[in-house]
Amino acid sequence: MGPYCPCMALAQLHAGAVDGVDGYLVTVEVDRYQPDNGTGRTTVVGLPDAAVRESIERVTPALFNSGCNPRPSDHIVINLAPADRRKEGPAFDLAIALGLIATMEEIPPLPADTMFCAELALDGALRPIKGLLSMALAARAAGLRRMVVAPKNSDEAAVVDGLEVVAPRNLRHLLRDLKGEQALAAVPSPVPNRTQPDGPDLEDVRGQIHAKRALEIAAAGGHNLLMIGPPGSGKTMIARRLPSILPTMNLDEALDATRVHSVAGLLGDSGLLRIRPFRAPHHNVSAVGLIGGGSVPRPGEVSLAHRGVLFLDELPEYPRPVLESLRQPLEDGHLTISRSGGRLKFPARCMLIAAMNPCPCGYLGHPTRACSCSQDRILRYRSRISGPLLDRIDIHLEVPAQKPETIDASEAGENSCTVRQRVEAARDRMLHRQGSANAMLDPGPLRRHAQPMPEARTLLHQAIEELGLSARAHDRIRKVARTIADLDDSAEVTLEHVSEAIGYRLLDRQVW
Repeated sequence: MGPYCPCMALAQLHAGAVDGVDGYLVTVEVDRYQPDNGTGRTTVVGLPDAAVRESIERVTPALFNSGCNPRPSDHIVINLAPADRRKEGPAFDLAIALGLIATMEEIPPLPADTMFCAELALDGALRPIKGLLSMALAARAAGLRRMVVAPKNSDEAAVVDGLEVVAPRNLRHLLRDLKGEQALAAVPSPVPNRTQPDGPDLEDVRGQIHAKRALEIAAAGGHNLLMIGPPGSGKTMIARRLPSILPTMNLDEALDATRVHSVAGLLGDSGLLRIRPFRAPHHNVSAVGLIGGGSVPRPGEVSLAHRGVLFLDELPEYPRPVLESLRQPLEDGHLTISRSGGRLKFPARCMLIAAMNPCPCGYLGHPTRACSCSQDRILRYRSRISGPLLDRIDIHLEVPAQKPETIDASEAGENSCTVRQRVEAARDRMLHRQGSANAMLDPGPLRRHAQPMPEARTLLHQAIEELGLSARAHDRIRKVARTIADLDDSAEVTLEHVSEAIGYRLLDRQVW
C-alpha cells in the first residue's frame, strides 16, 4: 500500500443509533485514498455488526443506480463514532452513501445540523428503520435542526417538536436537495389528538358490580389487579375493557410508549401511539419474551405494555421463573438487563391485570358445578404464584359465576366514558396534591398523602397483625385507600376507605 493521499477533506455527518430504547448520535466519518496497486477495499470500523458491514454491498449498487460512480478502486475507510459502542442494523446506509459521495466532491459540504437515518434499497430508494423516534429525540437533544428519513418513517420523526423532517423517496431526490437544485418540502408535524379506543365498552359487562368497582379503582390509581373466578365468569371480558376507562395519554406519555414500539419494530405506519397499549402474551411465553433481552436486547411484553396494561390470563399456567422475573419491573417501573457489553434499561411502568381459576378444574365454589380437585392439588396449583409476587398486586378480587337469569335481568351498566371521567378526575386530584403520578412510590409522599384517620389507622394495624401482612402489603393497602378517597373527592382517608381497601386483599385473608 502506498502513501496516504486523500482526495479531499474528511467527510463527516450525523446518523443515529439505539441503545436499549434510548437513541444517541453517531458520527459517520468517510475517507478515501488511492492505493498504489490500484486495488481498493472498504473497511468499516467502530464496532459494526454484520448488518452494518454489509451496508457497503447495498450502498455501492444504490450509488450506481442513482447516477453516481462510487469508484470501487479507491481504498475507503468508514468510521462510526463513538467507537466503543456496538452499532447494529441498516440505519447507517444513507449516511455512508452521502459520505462516499462527499469524498468525491460531487455535492457541497454536508450540513452539520442534520441527521441522516435510512436503509437504502439497491435502486436508491429509502427504506424505514426501527427505533427512529428514539433517534429523532436524540437529534433534538443534541441541538440538530433537520432530519432526513424514509417516507414511511416521516410521521414518526415529525412528532418531535423543533425538528425539521424531510423524507425523499430516493437518493436522487435527496442529492437534488443537497445541491440546491430542488428543495424538499418539510413533513408537517401531526397534531396530537386525545383518542380513546373504539374497542369493547364497560357497559357490555352485565352484573359483576364489585368487579367493575375494583376495575375503576385500579384504573384511577394505576394499581395491579388479580381476578379469581371460575371459567366463564367474565374475567377476560372485564380485563379487556380496562383501556377504555384509563385516562387518555398526553404527548409525553405517547412519545414514551411509542419509542418502545418503534425500537421493537411494531409501530407500522403510525407515527404516534394514540391509545394505551394492551399486551396479552400467552402463558407459553419465555422469560426473554416477557421481560426482554436476547443476544441483541429488545423490549419484552412488559416494556411493550409501558404506559398501558399487561394482561396475564391463567396466571398459574405461566412458568414460575417467568412470573418471578416480573417482581423488579412491578416494583420499580423499569427493568435492567445486564450483558457483557454493558447494562440496558427498559421502561416498564404498566398496570398488571391477571386472572386465574380458584383451582385446577376451575369450579371451586361454583354455585352449580362441583369441584373435582383434591386439597393437595389445589394447594400445589396456588403455590405456583409466590408470596412476593402477590405482595406486589394491590387488589385481589373474587369474580363469581353469574347465573343466566341474573345476566338477562341485569340492565346495562355505566359506559366507559362515564367511568373514565371519574377516573380522570381522581387522577387530577392526585396530581394536584402530589405533583407527580409516581410520587406515591416513595415513602415520604406515602406518609404525607395516604395517612389514614386515627380510627382507620387502628383498623389497618389490626388487619396487618391478624392477617400477618408484610410492610409492602401495608403500604399498598394505604395506596388503594388513598385512591378510593380520591374517587370520593375526600381529602382524608377514612375508615370506610381503609375497610374497602382491606377487603381487596382476598388471598391474604385466605377465604377463597
